[in-house]
Amino acid sequence: MKRLEPIFEALRARGEAALIAYITAGDPSLERLPDILRLLQDAGVDMVEVGFPFSDPLADGPVIQAAMHRALQAGTTLPRVLETVAAVSPTLQTPLIAFTYYNPVQRYGLGRFAQEAVAAGFTACLMTDLPPDEADEWLPHTQQHSLQPIFLLTPTSTTERIRLVAERGRGFVYCVSRTGVTGARDQLPSDLPELIQRIRQHTTLPIAVGFGVSKPDHVRQIAQIADGAVVGSQLVQYLHEFADSPHWQAAISDYLRGLKAATRR
Repeated sequence: MKRLEPIFEALRARGEAALIAYITAGDPSLERLPDILRLLQDAGVDMVEVGFPFSDPLADGPVIQAAMHRALQAGTTLPRVLETVAAVSPTLQTPLIAFTYYNPVQRYGLGRFAQEAVAAGFTACLMTDLPPDEADEWLPHTQQHSLQPIFLLTPTSTTERIRLVAERGRGFVYCVSRTGVTGARDQLPSDLPELIQRIRQHTTLPIAVGFGVSKPDHVRQIAQIADGAVVGSQLVQYLHEFADSPHWQAAISDYLRGLKAATRR
C-alpha cells in the first residue's frame, strides 16, 4: 500500500512541493475518468483527489457543486466510482485520495467503504465535513484497512484542533487557505504564512494548501512555505469547458504542466 509521506519526502529532496489535483468523478463522464487520471499522471501531478459526487456539497463552491450535480444527473454513484477506479488504478503510480462527505460513506457502511476504497486503489481519504473530534467511528476502519485519514485545518482552527489533527491525521494536513468554500481566487490570503507556521509548531506531517489555488503564481508562493498545493475548481472548470474539444487533453496537460513547474523551489 502506498503512503503519502514518503512522496513528500522524495519531492522535498528534489526541491519541489507536491502538486495535488482535485477532480469530480463522473464529470464530464465516468467513462472518461480513467483517461483523466492517466492524463494527470503524465502531466506531472503528484497526487489526485477523486471527488465522489454528493447532493449537498457544503464545503464546495459553485464550480464543483455544478460538476457534482452533472455527475449525479448522469448516474454516477459511489459504487460505480469505486469500480471505475479499481479498473484503472493498477496502471497508475500516482496516489489516489478519496474526497467525499460523511453522509454517503455512512450510508454505504464505514467499514465497507474503507475496505473497498483500499481494494480499488485509494491510499487516503478526506471527508470535508468530518472533524477529527467526531471521527471516533471512522478511524478504527481506516486503521484496520490502512487507509490514511486526512483532516482539514482552517484560519479559524484553535490550537487544540491543530493538535488533534496532528494526532489523528495521516498523509498530510490539508490547510484551507481561507474561510468559505472552494473556488478560484485572484490572490492568496496575506496571513497564509502565519497560519502555516502556526500549524508547523504542532505537527511534522506535510502541509498542503487548498481553496483558491488556481494559478502558477499561487503554487509558486505556496511552495515557499508549505509542502503541497491543491488545485481543484479551475481544473474542474477546464475539464467541463474542454469536454467536447478534440484538444481537451493538450489543454489540460498544458495547464497542469505550468502548475507543476511552479512547485520547484
